[in-house]
Formats: sequence, C-alpha cells, structure tokens
Amino acid sequence: MSTSAVRRLAQQVRLLSTTSSSSAPKAMAQYAPRYIGSANTLDHRVFQEENGQVISPWHDIPLFADQNAGILNMVVEVPRWTNAKMEISKEEPFNPIKQDIKKGKLRFVRNCFPHHGYIWNYGAFPQTWEDPTVQHAETKAKGDNDPLDVCEIGEAVGYPGQVKQVKVLGIMALLDEGETDWKVIVVDVTDPLASKLNDVEDVERHLPGLIRATNEWFRIYKIPDGKPENVFAFSGEAKNKKYATEIIHECHEAWRRLVANPDIAQAAGGLSILNARVQGSSAQVHPSDPLFAKIPPNQNLPPAPIDPSISKWFYISSATV
Repeated sequence: MSTSAVRRLAQQVRLLSTTSSSSAPKAMAQYAPRYIGSANTLDHRVFQEENGQVISPWHDIPLFADQNAGILNMVVEVPRWTNAKMEISKEEPFNPIKQDIKKGKLRFVRNCFPHHGYIWNYGAFPQTWEDPTVQHAETKAKGDNDPLDVCEIGEAVGYPGQVKQVKVLGIMALLDEGETDWKVIVVDVTDPLASKLNDVEDVERHLPGLIRATNEWFRIYKIPDGKPENVFAFSGEAKNKKYATEIIHECHEAWRRLVANPDIAQAAGGLSILNARVQGSSAQVHPSDPLFAKIPPNQNLPPAPIDPSISKWFYISSATV
C-alpha cells in the first residue's frame, strides 16, 4: 500500500471518529492522528488526539484496553509493506511519531527479498519502557531505552497513529548492539483469525512460516546498509504468551518509575514525560497550557516523493526462503 493510500485511510478514519454516533467502538471515537507536514520529510509529525485534544501516545494511552480480557492497546508506527522507519519520538513534547533520521537523512528499511518493507503492522505498546539500566536475567543485556516494540500480524493494513486493540501471542528477543530489544507478537482482536490465535504455537499452525520470516526479517534487514546480521537471544526462539506477558508487565512497571521521576527521564537521555492524562504525574500538562497552542492543527498535505532507489530489491545470501 502506498503512502498516499495509507494517508487516505487514516483521513477517512479521522473523519469517522469525529462524526460517528456514541454507539461507535470506543477506540474509534477516542483516538485519531493529527498529521503535521508532508510524509517523507524532516518536518513530518503524527500527533495523537483523544477527542480532539493532543495527548502523548506513549504516556496517555492506557496499556490495557481490557486487562481482564487480556486486550491491550498498541500504537501503529509503521504500516505493513511500507519502508519509512517511523517511531515515537521519545524526546519531543507529547511524543509525536516521526521518521527516524541518521546523519541528517530520513531512514527507510530496504526490501530484502522476498520481504517488502515491514511485513507486519509495526508499532509500540504505550506505557511501557525498556529500562537501559536493568540487565535482563536471561538475555544478559540491558534494555534499549524504548517503548516495547510490537508486530501485529493481522490481515488489515494499519496507518501511523492508529490505536489497535490486540491480544498477545508471543515474544522474541533481538539483541541489537548489545541491548535487549523485545519484539512482541500480537494480533488485532477484530482479525478473522483472532479467535484461533491464542499462543505462539497457534501462529505456526494457522500462519505457517510467519515466525520464521519474522526472525529472518530482523536478522537481515540492516545488511543492505553495510551492517552485520542481527542476533537473537534464545537462539531465535519465539517465547510463549505467558513469557511475553511477564515482559510486558516488567516494562509497564519500568514506565511507571520513568513517568514518576523526571530525574530518571533526564538521565535516560532527556526523555519527555509530558502528558495530559497521567494522574499524579509532575509532568502532567493542563489543556490550557500554551504548549498545546504551539501544535498546528491537522494538515492534509500530500506526501513528498521518495527516491526510487528505496524500492530496490536486495538479495541476501544468508536469507532462507
């Protein structure tokens, strides 16, 4: 799906979120992206709104949509089959989604045959944090200082800023430059296969090859940029739902420590913990604060063109097909 098509989908959902009746699903009525600037530019930002008010997608959206039912919220950063490396900005006020930058240039993942762009809807769990001061007992590596990464494997293509309700299936532990970089595997609760997918072994049963492809994707995706293969803890094994849930709870507690203590946020690299909804937080900002007035209204700008070289295929000799 092209960037412009993804943008059109998001705009349609945004319109529905502001015109739907009170009987509409809660997530549809609550959350909508606010697009600033043109996609594929340094100025592009995707802010998060709740009922028209800008909030932080990292801090203000609850981790649990329905904790008793095991349903969590995830924030989509990168839609499936797209290449722009979009991510929540940890340092900017209210943590908008933006495209990652390296050496002054926008980052895109390459197409490593047979994969095109990201092979799932990729995003993050709100209200989680991988503490860079804590070494995991089994991976022997500290956290990567990010919200938990999420791979949503349902069939519907998402859009940046979408808030999906998902259930957890498993988790993989990428070791990225000496840090533990967990990848949680989930499925949208509205997906046609959701009722049949309840743990990691169900993924192989109903979507054979997807776990292997996920391992391969993370292992080789940096090779076209001149970097070596990535490695995994647990020999690349995907751990089960129970294990994944324990990691999620650990990272949720780490986030609680982070958002409650500005000194921790500053020591972790100047992370922004400004929020609009976290009760008791010293960084909670009132809706009348001038900070909100500085954020432009939603803009409907066409995406900037992408260099055609981004669509090039790379054939990796160590890849298995």
